[in-house]
Amino acid sequence: MVKVREDYPLKADGEVDLLAWYQRLPVNPQDVDAKVLISACELSADCARRTGASHNNAMPMASFYTGLEMVEILSDLHLDQDALVAAALYRSVREGRISLDEVAKRYGAMVEKLIDGVQRMAAITVMNASQHDSQILGQSEAQSETIRKMLVALVDDVRVALIKLAERTSAIRAVKNKPEKRYRVAREVFDIYAPLAHRLGIGHIKWELEDLSFRYLQPLAYKKIAKLLDEKRLDRQRYIEEAIALISESVGKEGVTAEIVGRAKHIYSIWRKMQRKGIGFSQVYDIRAVRILVPDIKSCYTVLGVVHGLWRNIPNEFDDYIANPKENGYRSLHTAVIGPMGKVLEVQIRTSSMHEEAEFGVCSHWRYKGADASGKNTAGYEEKIAWLRQVLDWHEESGDNLDIADHFQHAQDRVYVFTPDGHVVNLQYGSTPLDFAYHIHTEVGHRCRGAKVNGRIVPLTYTLQTGERVEILTGKENAPRRDWLQSNLGYLKTSRARSKVQHWFRQQAKEDNVLAGRYLLEKEFKRLGLTSVDYKTIANKVNCQSVDDMYAAVGAGDLSSMQVIKAAHSLLGQDEPKLPQFGSGPASPTDASSDISISGVGNLLTQIAGCCKPLPGEAISGYITVGRGVSVHRQDCKKLLHLQAVEPERIIEVSWAGRKTETYPVDIALEAYDRQGLLRDITNLLSNAHVNVISMTTNTDTKSHIASMQLRVEVAGLAELADL
Repeated sequence: MVKVREDYPLKADGEVDLLAWYQRLPVNPQDVDAKVLISACELSADCARRTGASHNNAMPMASFYTGLEMVEILSDLHLDQDALVAAALYRSVREGRISLDEVAKRYGAMVEKLIDGVQRMAAITVMNASQHDSQILGQSEAQSETIRKMLVALVDDVRVALIKLAERTSAIRAVKNKPEKRYRVAREVFDIYAPLAHRLGIGHIKWELEDLSFRYLQPLAYKKIAKLLDEKRLDRQRYIEEAIALISESVGKEGVTAEIVGRAKHIYSIWRKMQRKGIGFSQVYDIRAVRILVPDIKSCYTVLGVVHGLWRNIPNEFDDYIANPKENGYRSLHTAVIGPMGKVLEVQIRTSSMHEEAEFGVCSHWRYKGADASGKNTAGYEEKIAWLRQVLDWHEESGDNLDIADHFQHAQDRVYVFTPDGHVVNLQYGSTPLDFAYHIHTEVGHRCRGAKVNGRIVPLTYTLQTGERVEILTGKENAPRRDWLQSNLGYLKTSRARSKVQHWFRQQAKEDNVLAGRYLLEKEFKRLGLTSVDYKTIANKVNCQSVDDMYAAVGAGDLSSMQVIKAAHSLLGQDEPKLPQFGSGPASPTDASSDISISGVGNLLTQIAGCCKPLPGEAISGYITVGRGVSVHRQDCKKLLHLQAVEPERIIEVSWAGRKTETYPVDIALEAYDRQGLLRDITNLLSNAHVNVISMTTNTDTKSHIASMQLRVEVAGLAELADL
């Protein structure tokens, strides 16, 4: 039924008597400080008056009255002081009459956090208002389902969801006399917030949202059913009163104390049942219903016997959800009988605690009668809904003012982002703009050249967050980059997008793939100093029949250059070096010596040659110096080749030892277009890779705007250097 808003108590001067208003709220004075809540309401009123005076109108007072109404709705749910204060001030903050910083100073960080959370949930409403004919709302059920899931993903504290539901309830009540807004608000409430209330199991809010939305979306159907109910209202009321009197008298004789009320099925529920079953109004039998609340379970069965003794029960219409609760924990006895005058009467029997659970969202019938479509990604959503309802149960029982969010943090496994047109896209957690592009359409992904998030250009490796608006910048031609397939570069996180890129490259001519693969591998091998390798052996190692097949596989993206490099490294007879522990200091020559074995001699002092700086896995030789032990060079080092020609007797065989836990210095040269933040981005990359920087010099050509950098860093081996 549609709830009629009550008049507020007024003072002699016409102002709302906030103390009298507070005293009629169903709150526990020990949980809610009257002074704090009233001061928040007064602050909202003062902000509204100041704005109204400056604009010479009284409309801003609507935010004050909306705050009072939201507090009333939430007090019925027994929310704590922080939530009620946040509700009183929410509209004032949203409309810019008071800042969040001021709220935090006056009422604490938790109130600020709650209001900020509700504002995040309001993103859908804000985006809808910016579209003249929004596609967010009158869209498919699948899209509405995605939006509801996004809302749940945004919530870290159940009170945020409840405050938002209270705000939307107040909003749809307020559009009764605003025809230009009714349809838009009703569409949003019906598609998004009524199902959310249904999922949370808050029955009385859900019924009101459904009825009011139905009233504005389908006025003719609403009026037809309302008229039929009105014509029968007196007869139905008289019938229910007679049935209640008979039950009360008979139950009293059994010594059971019971609270008995009549229930009228709400209008949208009647219409939905008529549509679902294809029946007329006269065939909806549960329009007349009685609910009996008793103190304990034993009394439930006693009253059931009394009811069945008074009237004949209808076969197959009895359900014992106390002995066999529903999966969501719902408990009650349901029976249908042929009542007075031969009319069907539905009777529900439960304890008061069972009734509280069913009404206020702990065990309502949201799973077996849910409005949302099922799908492969619903598990995490259902888990978070269960979490929200668990917190609601805990909060109502304890009435505690603890920081709920600190106790009930929930990890997200999906992200929900907006397209420029306002659609919501459901992506795997950690997805990038490139994943988003391929999710929209394969051609959009192939032509992607950049991305904007919330209007700001971001790199294609940016990690998307729930609630962000993503726009893809495209070129004219399909031209995916092979770098996108390098997992260590972070362009693609989803296997779906990766497979689309791989498929594109496979469709290209094999000759092109061979050329591209050869170029990539030769560049990597040259950069790592691996000039004396057997490509045919490496091809066999990576399960390719020929070197060209290996090149083609790398060019098509089926095989990464890193896999080939690791295969080459293993063929050198060395285990792959491990990354150094974060925070380890630079290696000294003595440290390095522990990684080198010298053929035919004992332990001699060794040092890494500064001219070629060999890394573990590279072919090396030693040169016996005068007084400085053995200097270790790469076998292709120009200086070593000269020494071999001049002093061959001083050249000895050396090899890398089995233990390779130390780090080695490597020189890296970088050239980049100079821009603000370039050095910061490079150092952040090195930091994230846990690479220690020994030295760095940079020089910028002011004419060409090209920055040249020379870095000396420490790496554990070839694999880490290739990643870097």
